[in-house]
Amino acid sequence: MKRPVLIGEAAIPHSTGVMRLYQGKDDFTISLANGGGELMSTRKHGSEDALGRLACAEIKSPHNAAVLVGGLGMGFTLAAILSAVGDSASVTVAELVPEVIEWNMGPLGERAGRPLEDSRTRVVLADVAQLLKQHDKTFDVIALDVDNGPEGLTTETNNWLYSFEGLLATMKALNPGGVVAYWSASADKPFLARLYKCGFRVKEQHVRAHGTKGSMHVIYLACV
Repeated sequence: MKRPVLIGEAAIPHSTGVMRLYQGKDDFTISLANGGGELMSTRKHGSEDALGRLACAEIKSPHNAAVLVGGLGMGFTLAAILSAVGDSASVTVAELVPEVIEWNMGPLGERAGRPLEDSRTRVVLADVAQLLKQHDKTFDVIALDVDNGPEGLTTETNNWLYSFEGLLATMKALNPGGVVAYWSASADKPFLARLYKCGFRVKEQHVRAHGTKGSMHVIYLACV
């Protein structure tokens, strides 16, 4: 078995963490340095696909939807959204780490079908929290795969997204009938309770990381 080769490294803003991109024989992985564990893999992206697909299925008019994606990752959520919306749709992707954008524009991008090259895609080097604070009734779909979900892993600044203040700002950024989809590594009852308290209508979907196998992750679909 070919040992994974380190091909990229990136500091995580607002933290002391470092992400590393490895290329194996048949896949790519992104892990935290110093034994922090694997964050994502091109072999296991079923829940990332589901995040984009399930979110778009909740709205009435995906053909011309305005979509915001928080966290580019390996591009699989973006690719799923592009497959679910029409030619008149627009998809803005907010990514905080510049190297992640570069990796997706390089050989890693082939695994998701190079969604950054789609004419409907606009990638912004920014914290998605800042974009949410700047918009009012703008997006039909917001898909957030930031950090490890409601229980932050890489930086405490991501916690704002899952706080009452962050949830209310996200609700304000949605058009009537819109949906925000949250990826979570596991079920989180306190977060679910906050969603309900903010006034969202919520569906909790459990999906596998890889087909019918792998870890069970959770997608929270919060509708206004």
